Amino acid sequence: MTSLSPTLLSKAITRTFRPTLGLSFALFALPTFAEDNVNSDQLDTITVTASALKVETPLAETPRSVSVIDQDQLSIQQPTKLDEALRYQPGVMTQPYGSDNDTDWFKIRGFDAATYLDGNRLYNVGYYTWTLEPFGLEQIEVLKGPSAILYGEAPPGGVVNAVSKRPGYTEGGLVQLQVGNNNQQQIGVDVTSFVDDDGDVRFRLVGMMSERDGMLDDTDTNRVYLAPSLAWDISPDTSLTFLVSYKQDDGVPTNPFKPAYGTLIDTPEGKLDPSTNLGEPGYDKNENTQLSIAYEFEHHFNDVWQFKQNTRYAHTDLLLRSTYAFGSETSSDLARGIVYRDGTTDSYSMDNQAIANWSTARTENTFLFGVDLQRYSNDSMEADDWGTGFGGTTGNINSFNPVYGNYQPIDDRATPVDITKGQAGFYAQQQVKLDQKWIVKVGGRYDIVRLENESGSAKEDIHNTNFALSGGLMYVSDFGLTPYISYDESFEVIASIDPTTGNAYKPLEGQQTEAGFKYEPSFINGYFNLAWFDITQKNGLVTTQSVATQSGELTSQGVELDATFYVTDALLARANYTYTDAKTDMSAGTDPIRTPLIPRNMASTWLEYDFSHLGLDSFIVGAGARYMGSSVGHTSDGAGTLNVPSVTLFDAMARYDITPKWRAQVNVNNLTNKEYVASCDYYCYYGEEMTTTATLNYRW
Repeated sequence: MTSLSPTLLSKAITRTFRPTLGLSFALFALPTFAEDNVNSDQLDTITVTASALKVETPLAETPRSVSVIDQDQLSIQQPTKLDEALRYQPGVMTQPYGSDNDTDWFKIRGFDAATYLDGNRLYNVGYYTWTLEPFGLEQIEVLKGPSAILYGEAPPGGVVNAVSKRPGYTEGGLVQLQVGNNNQQQIGVDVTSFVDDDGDVRFRLVGMMSERDGMLDDTDTNRVYLAPSLAWDISPDTSLTFLVSYKQDDGVPTNPFKPAYGTLIDTPEGKLDPSTNLGEPGYDKNENTQLSIAYEFEHHFNDVWQFKQNTRYAHTDLLLRSTYAFGSETSSDLARGIVYRDGTTDSYSMDNQAIANWSTARTENTFLFGVDLQRYSNDSMEADDWGTGFGGTTGNINSFNPVYGNYQPIDDRATPVDITKGQAGFYAQQQVKLDQKWIVKVGGRYDIVRLENESGSAKEDIHNTNFALSGGLMYVSDFGLTPYISYDESFEVIASIDPTTGNAYKPLEGQQTEAGFKYEPSFINGYFNLAWFDITQKNGLVTTQSVATQSGELTSQGVELDATFYVTDALLARANYTYTDAKTDMSAGTDPIRTPLIPRNMASTWLEYDFSHLGLDSFIVGAGARYMGSSVGHTSDGAGTLNVPSVTLFDAMARYDITPKWRAQVNVNNLTNKEYVASCDYYCYYGEEMTTTATLNYRW
């Protein structure tokens, strides 16, 4: 019998699904199999109602890989950044550029991913990045692979959707104190209260102040965060929730760029200290203010139809001065550059959803139709100084003996940049469950995107349309095994012109085929997931004689294994393994090479032991290990290859409820303080050093 390779299988599935989907109407769903609210009594099928999923669906009944980090896991891990919260998720590479104090970095299945808050897009364009405060979140969802069906234009890695804390139906509060190494100090407050006697109107206030030194010498971040929210049950069929958040960061940015010389490559001078600052701590600055105002409206017309509307306005105000060093494989004398950004961004988004649920003698049906609108604008003064070697004014620096002050400020050399992007999307999905065994989902989405980019005297006006398809098939067996297969697409708009053709770049188009199974065995309290994926991004940018033109493909194939189960009633285990074969075209007419930064092999495991059965009530100890396999990077001139060795890191925590109101906890990440290079591209990046955090909570 002739074997069928993964690539051939992917193409065969694509040819099978696409014509069928073209006859359907529909969109999205992506319910999940999640790591959600595990307890020692049972691991039930859970229904996730977070905004990213749009339709309530049991976790085990969606033909797609999705991971969920719930409030219990966030409490156990105590992350200080979004990317830290994703460390133990299959298929996700976190912090490839080390510990950056002003940006969250992660890649999913070898590609970038979009970030959402309560189902609304958070734009990260250039240096204007929106960062989330984990203390203000109650859940994080990771939707893997192309997701145009969900929200339109986005990278093929998928979507990370954060769910804000909002008023519940129990009054109470929390005061949290934290201290840690790197002069970490933090105080947080989280209070929920009823406005009326019946609890139909509820208010919640989440606030936090913190300060912490960065991994590099003379870098730091001071943060103020405030997030009030109000929920109003207007009637048994109608609810309205208002969500506001304000965050201000002020500090000196951590530039993780390091040369291979002294980090990955041994030198006569020895190893470069990971804390060495190759920027200008007296000049560099990061002031970032974020404001978000949103509401969520829901109304049930009858037992069949309901309507949802989510709307958000988001504003950022950024002043960034950031000095960085260029790479080298042979010298400690490094050229440097400066980035300057001073501007604002404003984004508006509205998602309207009509949902119908009905049943027949043999089927359960869910129909979703939606219209979403998005608008993003960036008004900025920008300047880049490429250093004396490239016609700039920024002087060199010696990486082993840095002397600061050899630069010229570029604030008065900035030029205006004005970017506006608008998107309108129309989507629909039909989901059918037949005889409680077969689940079929088919969907489609049509998007209209317009982008205007004005920089100095240059102006670009780009119009794009895109039609994306999605589909999945799943079989629910009697013994807990649910095999599935699915197909999804993505597209992403590039804000520039192809110099080879003189025309606007076509959108980057992604396709994913995924197959696997989800298993909830009867003989053990837990679940197991296996997923094989094949992602191709068409119209990829390749370089021909230093000009980026559109002719290549980026690919990523791999396997994910994920398990959560109780070894005993007291011992919870989480384990996962990911194999990713990511390849990219570096120039036209050449064979694809391994994508930089992305390891082929990643694995992690986390164990939690509850000592309650030994008489130590509410005493939990946890320990984890994270393995990142070897990866590759490019030499600074682009002509050679760097090989980054694998690394294994260990984490630990302990938590004890002193009384029903007082809780103490200690978290240690990178327990052995392992010094390692996280990854390289044209630069190299040290991984995060050991961090220790002690937390004291008072609840009422």
